Amino acid sequence: MEQSKITQLHGVDPVEYKESIMTDVRAEFKKLAQHFQPVKPPEYLTRLEVADILKVSLVTISDWNKKKILNPYRLGNLIRYKRSEIEEALIRINPKK
Repeated sequence: MEQSKITQLHGVDPVEYKESIMTDVRAEFKKLAQHFQPVKPPEYLTRLEVADILKVSLVTISDWNKKKILNPYRLGNLIRYKRSEIEEALIRINPKK
């Protein structure tokens, strides 16, 4: 024989109970919304854009690729760099003393 579970609340009508739950849920969503940080997709830059940002030549960019200072991403013939990794490379190249 299958038993059903019943929860009874005395002194609270269904509308009050629903509103109580909705108030708590809204409060939690409000807290989450205040601290929510959307995930930004990575921004990819070309060799020319990276050279312009770093104020160096394309030869220097190629040299830094070979030395693993920069991390290029290849898509067929295209070479791209993540902006966040360029900023990290700047910190590695010129650490604070």
